[in-house]
Amino acid sequence: MKKLIPSYVRVPLIFAIVFAALEYFIDSGDRPAFIKFPMVSIFLAVFLFLLIAIEIVVGAVDKVTYHLLSDEQKKQLDEAQSVPFTESKFYQGIMSKLTRSKTIEQESDIVLDHDYDGIRELDNVLPPWWVNLFYATIIFALVYLVRFHVIDDYTQAEEFNKEVAMAEEFKARNATTTPDNMSVDKVTLLTDAESIAKGKEIFTNTCASCHKADGGGLVGPNLTDDSWINGGGIKNVYKVISEGSPNNPSMVSWKKIIKPTDIQKIASYVLSLQGSKPVGAKAAEGKKWVEEAAPATEVKPATDSTKVATTK
Repeated sequence: MKKLIPSYVRVPLIFAIVFAALEYFIDSGDRPAFIKFPMVSIFLAVFLFLLIAIEIVVGAVDKVTYHLLSDEQKKQLDEAQSVPFTESKFYQGIMSKLTRSKTIEQESDIVLDHDYDGIRELDNVLPPWWVNLFYATIIFALVYLVRFHVIDDYTQAEEFNKEVAMAEEFKARNATTTPDNMSVDKVTLLTDAESIAKGKEIFTNTCASCHKADGGGLVGPNLTDDSWINGGGIKNVYKVISEGSPNNPSMVSWKKIIKPTDIQKIASYVLSLQGSKPVGAKAAEGKKWVEEAAPATEVKPATDSTKVATTK
């Protein structure tokens, strides 16, 4: 074994296998196991040190033992170690057990009487590994038959639903690390209490300094009336928060600070303030916004007041 795998390969390989097993069997969350569990890492470091020490000692003993051999013994040892691996007794023994084929000297015992223009046939047995694999497939088929067609363990539909449930659970558990794909093209108005509450929380912490906590406007415009500088509606409000306002340099882009799904919650909260009429609100700015889905009778095509502008 020592001649097949040198010590400088064997020791790091063993250490890597131990570390891989540690990472596989220990759930360490978002950090590597050897960092989260330093005592285990110290033990492995000591283990590696002992392996290296043993290799050094064994190597030194081998050298001393070699020098104590006679010249004839050294010659025999060198010849034995120079035999190619494929010609070694170890390799030949394994191949003999796997194939059970006869050697060239023994082929006369298994040659058949068939003769095709001088070509004769040997009656070698099937390789044991192939035969055993064939038997294993038969056993597997029998177990499968009994399990799924006799006792009805579970159906493919049940297995599919279980896998889907596991995937949904994994998705929910890792929601904070999955990519946020919300965009102005995909955004929709949120109306559930949880989303509105989250939008209010972020708005209070980031937007109230310019728009006041009630949205009535301070440095920034009033967000509670029906007039908008950059256009109303969820898509325009989302776009202004994400990209900033082209008509007001004070309204900067927040997309590098707030994640897209949270911007959607802020925009939905802002739109929930419509008509709240807070005390001390600023005067309306921009143009009156009318949703495209509104009835035609509410729109005055001849005036500019109903045209879509670019949100507050």
